[in-house]
Amino acid sequence: MKTTPFTEIHKQLGAKMVPFAGYLMPVEYTGITNEHVNVRENVGVFDVSHMGEVLVKGTKSLDFLQFVTTNNVASLTDGKVQYSCFPNGEGGIVDDLLVYRMAENDYLLVINAANIEKDWNWLVKQAEAFGLKVGSELINDSDNIAQLAIQGPKALALMQKLTSENVSDMEFYTYKLIDFAGIKDVLFSTTGYTGAGGCEVYVRNEDAVKLWNAIFEAGKEFGIKPAGLGARDTLRLEMGYCLYGNDINDETSPIEAGLGWITKFTDDKDFIDKGLFLKQKEEGVSKRLKGFVMIDRGIPRQHYEVVNENDEKIGEVTSGTMSPMMKKGIGMAYLIKPYWKPGTTIFLKIRNKTLKAELVKLPIYKA
Repeated sequence: MKTTPFTEIHKQLGAKMVPFAGYLMPVEYTGITNEHVNVRENVGVFDVSHMGEVLVKGTKSLDFLQFVTTNNVASLTDGKVQYSCFPNGEGGIVDDLLVYRMAENDYLLVINAANIEKDWNWLVKQAEAFGLKVGSELINDSDNIAQLAIQGPKALALMQKLTSENVSDMEFYTYKLIDFAGIKDVLFSTTGYTGAGGCEVYVRNEDAVKLWNAIFEAGKEFGIKPAGLGARDTLRLEMGYCLYGNDINDETSPIEAGLGWITKFTDDKDFIDKGLFLKQKEEGVSKRLKGFVMIDRGIPRQHYEVVNENDEKIGEVTSGTMSPMMKKGIGMAYLIKPYWKPGTTIFLKIRNKTLKAELVKLPIYKA
C-alpha cells in the first residue's frame, strides 16, 4: 500500500484512513457532511497526491497529444489548462485527464490515481508510432510529486497571503509557476473538482509537509479544515462532474457522457476514434448520462435500476449520494431515449421500492 507525504499528518488529525487506488488515503476527518459544507462556505484542503503526473516533451509532443486525446491541444497556450480524455480505440475512454502546456513542446498530464499504470502502458504503446523516447520525452513522474487541492470561496484569498504573485483573480483553468510559502517553482493551478472555486498546488515530495503547514497556519482566519475523499465525491457529484470507473469507463464514449465539449472535430486534428465519435455526434447515441434529484425520500447508489412509469427498465445509476447542500438524494444515470429532458420523471428501484426522481440540468446543485 502506497502512502503520500501527508499520511502521518492525516493520522495525527484522526482521519479515517482507507485503501484507495493502491494508496492509504483519508476518507473523512470530522464527517463528510461537515467537510462538504465547509468547502462550499469556507475552505477545505484535500490531499490528492495519489493522482498521476506524466511529462510529454520534444518536437513530437503536440502531434502525439493531438492523437491520444479528444480535446484540441493546439488551442493551448503557456499558462493554460485543458480537460480532456484518452479514447481507447473501441469507442470507450481509457481515462479523463488535465493537460497543461508548460512551454512549446513541453506538457504535463494529470491522470487518475487508479489508472496510472493503465494510462502509462497505453501512452507507451501509442508513443512508439511517434518515436517518443520513453524516459526522456515520455516520463512518469507520479511518485515524485505531491498535490493539495485547496477548495472553497475563500481559498484564493487565503493563498494570496503566501505569495507575492497575484493569484487571487486568476482565471479558471489557468496556472502559474511561482514561489509559494517559501518554496520555489510551485505549480499553482486554478482547477478543481468541487465547483466551489479554489486551486490545486503541486510540489516535490520533499516540500510537501512545509506546504501543508504553511497553508493551515495562514488559513486559520478563513475557517480552514482538511477534507477527505468522501466529501470530494459528494462535492463533485453535486456539480455533475464525471468520476472514472462510475460515470465514464472503457465502455462509455465522451458523446454519451455529455463530454462532447471536450471532443473537438477540427480538420487539423486526427485522434483515436475520431470517426466513430463524429458519427455519434451527427447521428445520435442510444444512451446519455443525465443528472437527477430524488422526489421521494431515498439515496441512490451505483448500479440501481432506473425504470419508467410502466416499470420498464430505461437505465442504470452510475453515481448517487445524499446531497449535503440540498438535503435530497441526487445522482447521475445513463438513460435511453427519450428520457433525457430536464423535468422528466423517472423511477429508481431502491431496496424493493420504486421511488420517484426528476431529471435536472447540470450542475445538480445550483448555489
